[in-house]
Amino acid sequence: MPNDVKPLDSCDIVLLNGPNLNLLGTREPEVYGADTLNSIENRMLVKAQSADLKLESRQTNFEGELVTLIQQIKSVGAKFLIINAAAYTHTSIAIRDAISAVDVPFIEVHLTNIYKREHFRHHSYLSDRAEAVICGFGPMGYDVAFDYVIGKLKGSL
Repeated sequence: MPNDVKPLDSCDIVLLNGPNLNLLGTREPEVYGADTLNSIENRMLVKAQSADLKLESRQTNFEGELVTLIQQIKSVGAKFLIINAAAYTHTSIAIRDAISAVDVPFIEVHLTNIYKREHFRHHSYLSDRAEAVICGFGPMGYDVAFDYVIGKLKGSL
């Protein structure tokens, strides 16, 4: 694998988080909240298991690793992607192209309301391809995304 990216295992849902999200809980808690990425991922794992679905979750600070992980999505059988590409949302055509190439539905998640922040954060290279965009709900945005994905995969939506 390029850059020694740990390959995804077979799964139903892939949760990807981009740069600096490994610092949740300590990074600007007044902006991003007190939940850690680990606590969010564990909560999503419980949701997936309760719905009899398998989740693979990864975080990386490197754009190329995100691209490599996205490229694996279809080959591991994943039916849905939930992604918080963080700052790469506003800069990465490569991540957009990878998502387009795998053609798997996805939800874009942001902890903060990107439209209440700096102007450069108002543009997303992903939003027009996303099934939904969730921003401004803090960590609860992941719960909203997961509840939607579970409903879609279980046929209740």
